Amino acid sequence: MTKAVHVAVGIVFNDQQQVLIAFRSKDKHQGGLWEFPGGKVEADESVEQALERELAEEINLQISALRPLLKIDHDYGDKQVCLDVWQVLDFSGDARGMEGQAINWVSLEELNDYEFPAANRAIVDCLREQF
Repeated sequence: MTKAVHVAVGIVFNDQQQVLIAFRSKDKHQGGLWEFPGGKVEADESVEQALERELAEEINLQISALRPLLKIDHDYGDKQVCLDVWQVLDFSGDARGMEGQAINWVSLEELNDYEFPAANRAIVDCLREQF
């Protein structure tokens, strides 16, 4: 069995209690779907460091406080992932797709209107239950 890709995922809410989602490029695994922002944890960094780096690089946010929310192990058949999901408690910057990707602030009720990779469904369920 191949090793799962460890991914740091950030759940970011704005002042209107909308959560930030981003569109995955069609050339990426599970591309053409929406996701919660984040990215791969590199060998030399903690999950928190990876999330700080990824959110700065991908969506122009500098995070200053976060807390763990949940972990999800998922097997897509062609790839295994471990999503390490954290709630961003405080951030600065104006969110924008730094890699040309679309981003959107959506209410928790609107999440069902977007198509996510299968592993992200557990995140959607968790958010709807806890927030």
